[in-house]
Amino acid sequence: MPDYINLRGHQVYNYEWESDGEAVVLLHGGLSKTSSWDYLMVPPLEDEFHVFAYDRTAHGFTGDLPGSLHFEFQTQEAIAYLEDVVKEPAHLIGWSDGGIIALMVAIQRPDLVKSIVAIGANFHFSGVMQAFGDPEISEDDQAEYNLISPDAPHTLLEKTIRMHAIWESEPKLTLGEIATIQCPVLVLVGDDDVINHSHTIALFEALPLGQLAVIPGTSHIVVKEKPGLMNAVILQFLEDLSYPITRSPVRRTNNQSE
Repeated sequence: MPDYINLRGHQVYNYEWESDGEAVVLLHGGLSKTSSWDYLMVPPLEDEFHVFAYDRTAHGFTGDLPGSLHFEFQTQEAIAYLEDVVKEPAHLIGWSDGGIIALMVAIQRPDLVKSIVAIGANFHFSGVMQAFGDPEISEDDQAEYNLISPDAPHTLLEKTIRMHAIWESEPKLTLGEIATIQCPVLVLVGDDDVINHSHTIALFEALPLGQLAVIPGTSHIVVKEKPGLMNAVILQFLEDLSYPITRSPVRRTNNQSE
């Protein structure tokens, strides 16, 4: 059952689905929460994997802290979660901002990461195609926030303004940093994703052990648009993390059989 845990002095809302399998950690999107996607992600995973998730600071049921929306803060929080809660190297599945955080964790603490699925993730803020515009809060979003967040109702708009400013200036990873990631990484996007295709391909090609999946007929919300197809691709990746040997290699020419 989900409940609060004390993560290095801060109350964080934690989820865990019991299993004897290898650890998988779900990292939700920015200004989102675990319950926005766990019902789609957990069922295909929980028979084979020990699934963990948490609402990051300032998201969902977890309260805010100064500077909490910056990617470096959330990366350090993810590292603390892996060390203190998961307590073993894990497969990271991150959507949008969660995917960015997964990449940053792998760069800073490769010992904690077995593999990454980065869904709709950019490594640099310039990779996003659309401007974020003026923050708008719907009545439904405000009502839900008032119900679940430990922060005051007016802070939803404040957080959204802060997050928009961060998205316009972060992350700032380089392709050189991406190239240091030595675990298998599945880069997954919708064919109408808000992340520029050229940016996604640059991310994929910089990864030493990268694979690329473009899900047809989907957008940045691929998780909810075609979850069955997306999860089939993710499961196939997780069940065989060996680097692909293809019949007609163009990019993967360094590991092919003679």
